[in-house]
Amino acid sequence: MSLLKSASTVSLLTLASRITGLVRDVLFASVFGVSALTDAFNVAFRIPNLFRRVFGEGAFSQAFVPVLAGRKTEAGEEGAKELIDHVATLLTWTLLVVCVAGVVGAPLLVWAMASGLKGFDAAIVMTRWMFPYIGFMSLVALAGGILNTWRKFAVPAASPVLLNLALIFSIVVGAPLFRRYGIEPIYAQCVGVLVGGVLQLALQIPALRALNLMPRVGASFKALRTAWTDPTTRKVMKLMLPALLGVSVAQISLLINTQIASHLATGSVTWVVNADRLMEFPTAMLGVALGVVLMPQLSSARAAKDDARYSALLDWGLRLVVLLSAPCAIALLLFAQPLVAVLFHNGAFGDEDVKRTTLALMGYGVGLVGIVAIKILAPGYYAKQDTRTPMLIAVGVLVFTQVLNFFLVPVLQHAALTLTIAIGALVNATWLLVGLVRRGSYKPEPGWGKFTLQVLAGTLVLAAFLVWGARYFDWIGLRAQPLHRIGLLAALVAGAALIYFAILAAVGVRLRSFMRR
Repeated sequence: MSLLKSASTVSLLTLASRITGLVRDVLFASVFGVSALTDAFNVAFRIPNLFRRVFGEGAFSQAFVPVLAGRKTEAGEEGAKELIDHVATLLTWTLLVVCVAGVVGAPLLVWAMASGLKGFDAAIVMTRWMFPYIGFMSLVALAGGILNTWRKFAVPAASPVLLNLALIFSIVVGAPLFRRYGIEPIYAQCVGVLVGGVLQLALQIPALRALNLMPRVGASFKALRTAWTDPTTRKVMKLMLPALLGVSVAQISLLINTQIASHLATGSVTWVVNADRLMEFPTAMLGVALGVVLMPQLSSARAAKDDARYSALLDWGLRLVVLLSAPCAIALLLFAQPLVAVLFHNGAFGDEDVKRTTLALMGYGVGLVGIVAIKILAPGYYAKQDTRTPMLIAVGVLVFTQVLNFFLVPVLQHAALTLTIAIGALVNATWLLVGLVRRGSYKPEPGWGKFTLQVLAGTLVLAAFLVWGARYFDWIGLRAQPLHRIGLLAALVAGAALIYFAILAAVGVRLRSFMRR
């Protein structure tokens, strides 16, 4: 299967996840609006997500997948299976301890995340309900790392859909049921999160069994000791430490920004979270999909000492990033209000909420190319089992973004929080790229100058079209005509895509050139 086909499969399944996620967010905004309780839920949900990204999808995957791919290449499937069992044993018992500590320490966690929150007590209760989600999702990350190494990308990419469906069900069915029994309806979302975590983990089991890779978790002290003393397992743990610090830096930045937002106007946390949802749409479809596909391939090339293939894989990924993320960045910058209005401007979500969310979304547009590029460049280091360099870069960028926050938040309020993340991502991506080039790991292939000018031509024409579309129609005023507004947005987005790719074809970009084995 070609890399582009694999990436397309992951992208399409990610698209399904993002579409169901948008349906969830639209329903959430329409039913619950923007209030102290929605801020409380968003903070409470961010806490287990923060730990999940640190322990599960973040540091763990960055350390585990390259070592597993190398082990598979060097010792075959039997050696890889032994590593899987040892890592699963250590991870499961670690997660058990972390989940118990999280439930007990919920008040401290909420205070650390958002001490100025108006719904502080509600956030504590919600955090306790949802914290076990980290356990389910970290085990999902383990299963996903295994399946991706065996080039089975579909199941891990499809599993987030189940969380969205569970949350949609909790809004449509659970919220009215909670209201009937005198419970605040938004608490139904907490139940939806837990059910979604269970469903995602359950989905991985048949795929793992089909490959005979179902992890065996040891329940005895002897099993724990055997897992811990295994040299390959210890190698994963050793790589996890700097990766843990690196991922923690990104999450610390998120924590600081949430803390700042909790001291701004009521609704600031929710406005930023809604902007996050839209920003994550292209980020996941492009950056995450490419990163998932490239990581095992880069690791295999590294294990085989095939430096030319390693560099070519990075070049292919970066060209796709530029080709596809540049128009998305322009859309977030120039077409933000139509996107926000159509998706969120319903029910309890008011005109002012649209304006505030639009400002936050435009901030992300400044650095979207950098946000996506990091998903390609960082695996270039992880595949060589270098988790230290991205960690040091992340620390430097964290300091830089908080200095920017100090100067910009008093002026731009909540919108500064997304703008500084975007600028920081551009700095981070540039730093990672320069490092790969300087150490000789990545040698850009010929034609980058011409390719950049071709993409620039397409984005300039696209920008003019989107500015016209954003200004010509009264997107807020069309609230009373939702179907007309949805159809208008769909037509403009389709037209924008046709214009962009038509210009690319006219200036000589051949999309077939991105097909590769």
